[in-house]
Amino acid sequence: MNFSNLAVSAVVLALVSPVNSFVVSNNHGTTFRLNSMTENYFSSFSTNGNGTPLDTAAPSVPTSAVGVPTVAAVPKLAQRWRKSTKQLATLGPASSSFEMIEKLFLAGADVFRLNFSHGAQEQKLELLQIIRQIEQKYSHPIAVLGDLQGPKLRVGEFSEPGGVMLEQGQTFRLDSDTSKGDNTRVQLPHPEILEASELGHNLLVDDGKVKLTVIGKGPGYVDCRVDVPGKISDRKGVNTPDSVLEISALTPKDRSDLEYMVKIGVDWIALSFVQRPEDIVEINALIDEHLPFYSEFRPCVMAKIEKPSCFIGNSLSEIVDLADGIMVARGDLGVECAPEDVPLLQKEIIDTCRAKGKPVVVATQMLESMIESPTPTRAEASDVATAIYDGADAIMLSAESAAGKFPEESVAMQQRIINRVESDIHYRTILDQMTFVPSNSPTEAIVIAARQIAKTVKAKAIVSFSLRGSTCLQASKGRPGVPILAISPFAETARQLSLSWGVYPDLPKAGSYGYSASEDDLLDQGEGDYVETADSDFDTVLRNACRAALKKGLVTSPDDLLVVTAGIPFGTPGAANVIRIVPAAGPSCWDGLCRID
Repeated sequence: MNFSNLAVSAVVLALVSPVNSFVVSNNHGTTFRLNSMTENYFSSFSTNGNGTPLDTAAPSVPTSAVGVPTVAAVPKLAQRWRKSTKQLATLGPASSSFEMIEKLFLAGADVFRLNFSHGAQEQKLELLQIIRQIEQKYSHPIAVLGDLQGPKLRVGEFSEPGGVMLEQGQTFRLDSDTSKGDNTRVQLPHPEILEASELGHNLLVDDGKVKLTVIGKGPGYVDCRVDVPGKISDRKGVNTPDSVLEISALTPKDRSDLEYMVKIGVDWIALSFVQRPEDIVEINALIDEHLPFYSEFRPCVMAKIEKPSCFIGNSLSEIVDLADGIMVARGDLGVECAPEDVPLLQKEIIDTCRAKGKPVVVATQMLESMIESPTPTRAEASDVATAIYDGADAIMLSAESAAGKFPEESVAMQQRIINRVESDIHYRTILDQMTFVPSNSPTEAIVIAARQIAKTVKAKAIVSFSLRGSTCLQASKGRPGVPILAISPFAETARQLSLSWGVYPDLPKAGSYGYSASEDDLLDQGEGDYVETADSDFDTVLRNACRAALKKGLVTSPDDLLVVTAGIPFGTPGAANVIRIVPAAGPSCWDGLCRID
């Protein structure tokens, strides 16, 4: 299929409806050219009629003189920022109040991470409820990611309270004996490690501070040579970079937390300790098991890539296929892999996700110094920028926002770096160089055509109507040069899309693609304005697209163009088969824009 020809054909087939126009004045005395089916006035996007900034007081309902909602109107709350790369912020002791979470949202956070490794389940519900309140306050979808702890592999206890010092070259045994350890041995209460360890395998203790190499094994024990000496004490963690363990990625605690996450309605679930594709199959089955019978939506699964076994054979590709998203968990990945390999693995993961249209998050130690300092190191800023240049969908903060002294500043700093990188001409060049073989599906054909059309006509945004988000994900995969406005009748879809690069999801009202006069609360209009009469359901959908684009701040003039993709008939997931070019003033306001004489 020739996608360039398809794009040209789509332009030719775009519906054009020139109509008569006339001039009216609004109640601020400003004159605008409107058509006989006008959709409200477009005054300055950021100021009111007398040139002063718009306020964010309780909004009024936009209705015409006959009580029918108009298409486009002046937003009372301008967009928070303009960026394509999304931000995740972990919540914790430093960010558990409504006031602080709201500050993080306004500073740039698109997704909030709830770390189930710490705190009670009930505390996570309180945080989720706060997030939903902020979501409603600003009429902007916010995703919630629940992060499962995963298995924690640790040594036993020592007879010496402070632990023991291991010398280089000495022999040290790990065994199943429950007695307390000394400087010659200690219990390893994980028979899977003892069984999977082979001669020459490395075992890393305390995040790699002590490195052991297996030189012998027997029933219930392995003998190791100390290659990197150091102190080892009670309950220190053990990493197994060379072994694939025959254990589930889900502990009993994880299974309880997973059931609770499904119950309270998180949008994403992050799975730790992923070793093989079967781990994703297991968690998907458990989610389906715990879903209420009346639920039409399931949380998305994010696989955390932190084990070298994920790169064996075709494992990474299969994991990406099975998961809904991927996290580059550089903490454990950096322990189990050579430091010089981590940047290359990060790029491999990002490229694989982009080729398959799956969102990918880069996490861990991005602005680590901001736990204690109000500014990052230059190396940290460069690290964040590198993830953005690589094409990541999102970047994440962990302890910086959860337990640091400067949570708001950390989120704001990430946003500053994002804005700076995305304004760099090299960023667009790098993204355009990343080309992928299309799947030849009708949806991807429509998306590729829409991207080309938007570039040709210099549209301000691509508007994608989607039930489950598949069309929006395809649009995000191509990294278009304009924002993607995602409109779905389901809040769950809008929230899940909050993680995807370049997607501006609109929070739906009343479970439909449209708006009702009693619920459209971020638009304002003058008195006596005219109202467009929709000739069909599709016209109604297009009018709502224009209003959503204005509300998001993606358009500022009636002459701004939007490229709209949708599926006819509505209600068929993944059935993108229509492209329409519309001006921001509404689908009928073509006079002087695209008139064909």
